[in-house]
Amino acid sequence: MSEDASSTPLRRLPDGTVKQIGPLTGTRVWTVPGRGNRPLAAARDEPRRLGRGEERRLCAFCEDRYLETTPEKTRLVGPDYAELRRVPARELHDTVAEFRRFGNLFEIVSAEYWREDHGFRQPREIVEWAREYLADPQGRAHIAALQQVRERASGAAQSIEEAALDLVGGSHDVVVARRHVVDGARTDAELVGSGVLTADEHAQYFALTVRSLAEIAAAQPNAASVAVFQNWLRPAGASFDHLHKQLVAIDEHGPQAERELRMLSEDHDLYQHAIADLAVREGLLVAANDGAVAFAGVGHRYPAFEVYSTSRANLPQEHSADEVRAVSDLVHALHAATGVFVPTNEEWHYRPPRAGWPMPWRVVLKWRISNPAGFEGGTKIYVNTIDPWELRRRAVEALRMLRDEGRVADGIRTGDEVTAVDARLRYAE
Repeated sequence: MSEDASSTPLRRLPDGTVKQIGPLTGTRVWTVPGRGNRPLAAARDEPRRLGRGEERRLCAFCEDRYLETTPEKTRLVGPDYAELRRVPARELHDTVAEFRRFGNLFEIVSAEYWREDHGFRQPREIVEWAREYLADPQGRAHIAALQQVRERASGAAQSIEEAALDLVGGSHDVVVARRHVVDGARTDAELVGSGVLTADEHAQYFALTVRSLAEIAAAQPNAASVAVFQNWLRPAGASFDHLHKQLVAIDEHGPQAERELRMLSEDHDLYQHAIADLAVREGLLVAANDGAVAFAGVGHRYPAFEVYSTSRANLPQEHSADEVRAVSDLVHALHAATGVFVPTNEEWHYRPPRAGWPMPWRVVLKWRISNPAGFEGGTKIYVNTIDPWELRRRAVEALRMLRDEGRVADGIRTGDEVTAVDARLRYAE
């Protein structure tokens, strides 16, 4: 960390301009007075009235279109969220999935990548699953239809056996919620984002993602890490306005994780000193519960919240069920405070499994409300329209209202109720 970054990561100039330097990234950000009053919600088409049953088939992730996605690895069903594994094609419509996990049809890091670049071969149980799926006529028809879609997109032919193996054994998965729009919706604008879920629904969604992360990491031995993220609305990179997270195995840490590991080699308490203590000092504590704490982030290209687990565990899958729930509840509350029409990215950060230094699990929620343009490209100084203090003020106001209405989990403290004790990170203990 440079002397400039460590000594003045956040300062307000006499004219009101706020200058920030990301404590972990070195990214330089300015907030200019008057530019933060623009609407946050992305421009949308006029709401369209839905026909009978249309709410179940608005996109390929909807419940009437299960066969447009790849063979299902997991689904949660019923009020108790019972887990079903590897549902055959002929049984896909026997139950309704509250949440489901399946391979991405168009992977970022493909099964071919792992096979050709790392010599990876699928284990016997995946080979057997692919054979069983093809042995059923409905399963074979399902794979054949997906095979045609992929071949039209790539121009590369595959046998149906190879296609089946890649579709069930890939390392880029999607976790999808049931509803595209709210139950009983009259228009296509009544979307279900993370904050529209109940806190309990969000906890199931979050916990399934953690379990999926652990399974992908165990199944792909060549992976250095598994990237976990959620793009909400098209301006934030989503293909569909249907709630989903993505998990992608990758064979390197990425430059940001490598930068943080270098910094950690000199200061194991980096995140306490550079993030938590800064938030306490500058009055940027947003919310906390008994297992996590949320800050208004400093030095992000977009307005951003940072939710840190205060557990001693580093990897999400090493957290207890209560510790995962604590992080989920704060992330859910911040999504609810953000609103359903604000494009967002949710990014999970944690210690790469084979890394030598401790790192906390943290989730960053970014409001994608501006587009970097020529000024940013030429100067590498980013204009963020809302400074961290204003972001904190807006969030606290919204969270208090949501808490009074019973729309967020119990046990969330916000605003001045959050203290330096809540901001103690234990990941390095």
